[in-house]
Amino acid sequence: MRGEQVTLDQLRRFGLKLAQPAHGYRFSLDPLLLADFVICNENARIIDLGTGSGIIPLILCRRFQQTTAVGLDSNPDMAAIARENAASNGLAERIEMIAADVISARALFPVSSFDTVMANPPFRTANSGKISPKAGRDAARHETTAGLADFLSAAKYLVKPSGRICFVHHPDRLAEFIHTAAELKLSLLRLRMVHGTLAAPARIFLAELAKGRRSASTVLPPLIIYDNNGEYTPEARSILGDES
Repeated sequence: MRGEQVTLDQLRRFGLKLAQPAHGYRFSLDPLLLADFVICNENARIIDLGTGSGIIPLILCRRFQQTTAVGLDSNPDMAAIARENAASNGLAERIEMIAADVISARALFPVSSFDTVMANPPFRTANSGKISPKAGRDAARHETTAGLADFLSAAKYLVKPSGRICFVHHPDRLAEFIHTAAELKLSLLRLRMVHGTLAAPARIFLAELAKGRRSASTVLPPLIIYDNNGEYTPEARSILGDES
């Protein structure tokens, strides 16, 4: 694989084998939680912005047997790995992986091309937080060419008026997320905070937006990942299975 060292990992719940860079960006629990949070029709056409190794399109094409998907990633090496993951899991005919930046979405697709748009964008602004010494990880954690507003704007352009936009992001940027979505006339439909433990502050949030329709916002009960013994809670276990 392009001379880059990779590992082969399994997502047993979905029967997936996933190649990932051994020392670059590797998926965390966040995309697993986002893939579970998404609601879409069985035959939906979906796109994942910043797909990494392609984990979200792969999971959703396992969850929904007639779904077709596109994964977009600005890193050509990651897009190549994602493409190989789709092929090795027998999903190459249903998933297209494209090496392109989010800001080029308008040049790649007609407006309102997708039923569902998902994004697990970098949580940190440029030059904030810790910088990873490992190649590939910093670009996945810190905004480079595309910021949160760019991801939201692209999502609005790509989704159908009747469709859904689902994001996972960091609570530090919740106010910015809601404000930017409102400026783009995107309605917040669902919001769920995710906590490591019941006593811990939220570590991420999951949000669903829509364009072209007004709706009351629903704040869902929090999702707690670990119980007091450090084991997965029943709900987390049902989402994550045996994955760590």
